[in-house]
Amino acid sequence: MEAFPTSGILVEAKGFDDFGGWVLDSQFELEMGSPYLLAHGNGRPVADASTVIFVQVAGVYNVWVRTKDWVPGHHPGRFVLKINENRLSTEFGANDKDWNWQVGGRVEIPEGESKLVLHDLTGFCGRCDAIFFSLDDTPPPQPADNAAHAWRQRLLGLENGPVDAGNYDVIVVGGGVPGATAALAAARLGLRVALIQDRPFLGGNASAEIGLHPRGWTCPLIEELSQRTRNGDLQAIKLLNAEPTATVFMEHTVYNAITVGSSIVSVDARYARTGREIRLSAPVFIDCSGKSILGLLSGAETLFGQESRGEYDESLAPVEGDSMHHGNTLFFRTRMTENPVSFPDVPWAKEVAKDFSDLRGQLRKPGSENGPGPVVISPDAKPDPTLAYRMKGPLTHFWEYGQWLDPYTQGENIRDHLLRAVYGTFSNVKTMEPETYANLAFDWVSFVPAQGEYKRYKGDYILNENDIRTHKAFPDAVVKNGGAFCLHYPGDEKYDFRLKFWEWDERDKQPYDIPFRCLYSINISNLLMAGKHMSATHVAGSNTKFMANGAQHAIATAAAAYLCKKYDMTPRGIYENHLTELQDVVRTITGPNVTESINHEDKKMLAGL
Repeated sequence: MEAFPTSGILVEAKGFDDFGGWVLDSQFELEMGSPYLLAHGNGRPVADASTVIFVQVAGVYNVWVRTKDWVPGHHPGRFVLKINENRLSTEFGANDKDWNWQVGGRVEIPEGESKLVLHDLTGFCGRCDAIFFSLDDTPPPQPADNAAHAWRQRLLGLENGPVDAGNYDVIVVGGGVPGATAALAAARLGLRVALIQDRPFLGGNASAEIGLHPRGWTCPLIEELSQRTRNGDLQAIKLLNAEPTATVFMEHTVYNAITVGSSIVSVDARYARTGREIRLSAPVFIDCSGKSILGLLSGAETLFGQESRGEYDESLAPVEGDSMHHGNTLFFRTRMTENPVSFPDVPWAKEVAKDFSDLRGQLRKPGSENGPGPVVISPDAKPDPTLAYRMKGPLTHFWEYGQWLDPYTQGENIRDHLLRAVYGTFSNVKTMEPETYANLAFDWVSFVPAQGEYKRYKGDYILNENDIRTHKAFPDAVVKNGGAFCLHYPGDEKYDFRLKFWEWDERDKQPYDIPFRCLYSINISNLLMAGKHMSATHVAGSNTKFMANGAQHAIATAAAAYLCKKYDMTPRGIYENHLTELQDVVRTITGPNVTESINHEDKKMLAGL
């Protein structure tokens, strides 16, 4: 068994007193083990992060820093550590390794208070998870496994395991538009509801830190919570905080589900800023994470990738099924300033971007996509006569990557690849036409990608393309969805961060019905789901994935949770015994004004392609 240090001083970056210009990045906690500080300065070093520690025993300490060299061979994310103004000679993030405890040398530290400072050197996404000081030579545990986590908790003096955070009528996991809708609808039905969200904002891909418009079939409740404040945030958090029976746990990542037989009885979540762990219990759970996270933790049956054409006789499906899925997308915005703006040489980014020099497809502002941007056409470039006209448009979702990678274990690498593509393209534009774009600067680059497709749940029914095209009549229809089949195909011959083709099949433009059997798990008895991971094929899911569509699912699941409490019954029991009442409750929530939601600026642009 590997020996761990039994004593020492562990300082997690997420617990720093002052982040300075660094940002807390918690989105990959289940992948790499912990939230970390990210120096996201778009090529300009960010302000120092700092904290004060108390040292009980003076001495010469060994120093380790857990970090990552995110582009081995180039080391764009370098930073140094200062201890009481003593700058260590080691540049962290420059050892060609993935997440690791990098040796920082030895330093003499006096008894009492000492100040630690993270000093960014590049502005290109240096990252620091934790710092460890020890009087002996035993290094901290390298892998981010359960043993390493227990070691951290012990050194930090945190509770051994989660503390009870209460019992609820229903627990909603995931605070995107579907999750916020499910929680708000449940609260207005009088249920005690807990909403667990792993980000500092609600809205998911529509949140202030990403900014997509919630497309799909909408209603007054969805429109109400999707309205934006001046800073681009959704009104959802304000509305939920006003509900006396709703409790929102922001920046909490669900990492465990406790099951008894085929039922989930409680979930465990960890707070990003402190590491404190809580346990919440309920008789019914609604997964709106978009990742089927409760299914993975509880053993629910799931679907993944593309089904073959013959499996459901779907015209848009490939002849052979495979593991391809919709990748992640990174949004950005540029602007022209009054004075010239320099940008560092980024060969590590140009390795990905190559000679690509088209910055169109920007996010104008939260809720407004597909914006214009600088474009430089190489004199050697030749137009492709086979390229579909739609593929020439300035679309945000052309910046997409990861379709053949595991979104659960390679999410950080997917995000980082997209950052390299954007930075490399920006550099190309400035260097290929230096006089024209001398004043070009980044206005904003999101470090949080818009999430694409993950595993989907298997319910008692799996919706397919033909159900949507033919408007199949379902006796258990609960809500409507609308919009086009939106399928993304990677494989651009030169640029792997660009789509090869984009299918936008509007069919007859009429809404269709979602059966309730697609909204609960086939094998976990008290698990409902809403959003892009509902029970559907890859092709059908390319339409049901729209956020407003998912919010419609969420309304149905909130109504089902209400009836589950009323009759002390499982979701399948509601389907079998109280279907008419479920449909009536859903109608009282959605109301008569159910319409299609689409960004009208984008609609005009799409119509011309």
